Amino acid sequence: MEAEDKSEEEPRGPSRAPRMRTFQSQENSPEERLPTERSGLWAMARRALMTVLLLSMLLAASVFLLYTFQTCGPSPCETPECWELSALYLASGNSKVAPCTDFFSFACGKANGTVDSVQVLAEENKRRLRGILDQPEFDVPLKQDQEQKVSAQIFREYLAYLNQLGILLGGAPEKVQQHASLSISITSRLSRFLRPLELRQVQGKPFQMVTVDQLQEKAPAIDWLSCLQATFTPMPLSPSQPLMVHDLEYLEDMSQLVEELVLTHRDFLQSYMILGLVGTLSPALDSKFQDARRELRQKLRELTEQPPVPAPPRWMQCVEETGAFFEPTLAASYVREAFDQRTRSAAMELFTAVRDALVTRLRRLPWMNKETREEAEDKVAQLRVEMGAPEWVLKPELARQEYSDIQLGPSFLHSVLSCVRSLQARIVRSFLQPLPRHRWKMSPWAVNAYYSIPDHVVVFPAGLLQPPFFHPGYPRAVNFGAAGSIMAHELLHIFYKLLLPGGCPACDTDALQRELLCLEHQYAAFPSHGRSSFNGSRTLLENAADVGGLAIALQAYNQRLLMHYGETTLPGLDLSPQQIFFRSYAQATCRGHSSQDSQRTHGPGPLRVHGPLSNTPAFARYFRCPHGALLNPSSRCHLW
Repeated sequence: MEAEDKSEEEPRGPSRAPRMRTFQSQENSPEERLPTERSGLWAMARRALMTVLLLSMLLAASVFLLYTFQTCGPSPCETPECWELSALYLASGNSKVAPCTDFFSFACGKANGTVDSVQVLAEENKRRLRGILDQPEFDVPLKQDQEQKVSAQIFREYLAYLNQLGILLGGAPEKVQQHASLSISITSRLSRFLRPLELRQVQGKPFQMVTVDQLQEKAPAIDWLSCLQATFTPMPLSPSQPLMVHDLEYLEDMSQLVEELVLTHRDFLQSYMILGLVGTLSPALDSKFQDARRELRQKLRELTEQPPVPAPPRWMQCVEETGAFFEPTLAASYVREAFDQRTRSAAMELFTAVRDALVTRLRRLPWMNKETREEAEDKVAQLRVEMGAPEWVLKPELARQEYSDIQLGPSFLHSVLSCVRSLQARIVRSFLQPLPRHRWKMSPWAVNAYYSIPDHVVVFPAGLLQPPFFHPGYPRAVNFGAAGSIMAHELLHIFYKLLLPGGCPACDTDALQRELLCLEHQYAAFPSHGRSSFNGSRTLLENAADVGGLAIALQAYNQRLLMHYGETTLPGLDLSPQQIFFRSYAQATCRGHSSQDSQRTHGPGPLRVHGPLSNTPAFARYFRCPHGALLNPSSRCHLW
C-alpha cells in the first residue's frame, strides 16, 4: 500500500523515540539516555509551573469573590412600597436603643409613644373601605353603653341627658323633668337587682336552662314568646323551647317591678322605654341627638376615671356600620381592591413554605414519638386554608340573597331599622342553616387570623395580608418575618392539645413538661416594662406559639434563600436581610401597653417580641449580641 510505504520511509527525528526495538537494543548507550533525562527535568518544571499558576488563579478568584460579596451583595428594593416601608420603620423605631437589650423599643418605641402596627393597619383598611363606599356622611346606630357604676353624679349627668332628649322630642319642660326623674329611679332599682357574674359562678348559677313556659311563669309581666319570636325571626319557637338564661333572678325581680309600675305609673313606664329607645337610636336621628349622646359618654368616662376616647370621624362610623349590614357586598369590593390574584398567589406561596417548614420541624422534636409525629403530619396535610375572603361572598348571586328582606326608605330611620332586622335575621339563619364549609368569624378586612378547631381550617383575611406585614414586592425577609411568623403561629394552634396536661400520653411527658416549665420561667423573668404583674401561666400556650412561630418562619426563610437566588434589602436602612427578618417580626407584634393585657390570652407587646427572640440563636448572631445579654441568654428553651 502506498500509505504504508510512505509511513515506513519517513525518517526519524533525533527527539523521537523509536517505534520498535530489537532484542539487541534493550540497553541504551549514555548518548541515548541523555534526551530522556532532559525530558524528565522538563516535566518536573512544568508541573511546578502549573502548581504556581493554579495557586495564583485560586488567590485571584478568592479576591474576586470577596470583592463581589462586598460590593455586589443584596441590592436595595427601590419600589415605592419598599420606600414607604423603610419610612415606616424609621418613624416607628428608636435606633438609639440597644437591640440586644430592648428590641421592642428598638423596633416599636418611637419618640411620642409605642406604635400599634395592628391598629394602624386596621385604620388603613377602613380608609380603603371609605374610598370604596364614598359615603362619608352615612351614619347608623351604635350599641348603647351599659354603665354599671351607680353614683349621684352619674345619675345627675344621666338625668340631664334624659331631660335633653325629652325636650328634643317636643315635651314640655316640667313634664320632661318629672318623667326623666322617674326613669332614673327605675334605672336605679333595676341596677340593684343585678348580681355580679363572679357571685353567680360561686353559687353555681352562671346560667340556667328553662323553657319559654317556665320563664313565663317566673316572670309573667312580659309576653316572652312574642318577644323572643320577634327577636329570633325566622327561628320557629314554641312554649317548650329551651332557653339559656344568664340571671333568672334578675328577670323575676324585673317582672315584679314592671307589674308594680303598670298599676301605679303606667305613663312613666312608657316614657322610660321610649327614652331608652331614642338613646339607642340616636345615631340614626338628628345630629342634636347624636351630640347629646356623645356629651353624655364623655362625661361618664371622666367620672369613672377612664381615659378620654376621641370621637371617631363620621366616615369611620360609615365603614363600620355599613360593613356590619352589607358585609358580603363590601367584602367583594375590598378583595378586588386590596387582594388581587398576584397578592393571593404570593401569600399562598408563603403559606406553603411555612407549612413545609413546620412538617420538617415536627420530625425533629425529641418529645414526640413516631406515632404522634405521624398523626401530627397527617393533621397538617388535611388542614384547609382560606385566604382573602369566603368564596361565597365573591359570587354576586349569593350575596344578593342576603339582602332580600331589606327595605330602604321612606326615611333614614326606617332604613336603619330594616337593616337591623335583616342583620339579626341573618345571624339567626347562620345558626339554623350552617353552611357545608367553614363560616368566617370575621370580616375580610380584619387584621387578625385564626384557626377553627371544629372545621380544621386556618383563616387569613385579606386585611391582614397588607403592608406593612405583606406585599408581593417586599423583600422576602419582610414577608417571612411578619406574615410568615403569623402564619406559623396559627398553624401551631393545631397542636395546643398536645401541650395540655394529659394531652399527649404517648409523648415523652418529662421532656415536654421540662420545656414548658422552661418557657414559663423564662417569660416570668423578663422585665415588666412598667407593669406591676403579669400572669404568664394564662398566656403560656400563646407564648409557645410565638416562640415556635418565629423559629418555623426563620427556617422557611432560610430554606427559600437556598432555593431562590437574589434577596433584596430595604433602602435607607443599614440592615442585612436577616436583620430585616427580625425587624419585620417585631413590627408585626408592636402593641401599646394596655391595662387589659393581663386578661388576654396574648402577652404584652414587649414579651411577644423578647420571648421568641431570646430563644432564637440566629438573632444574637446577626445582631452581634454579647453573651449574657437579655436577648442572648446562656440557656434557651427548645419546645418547638
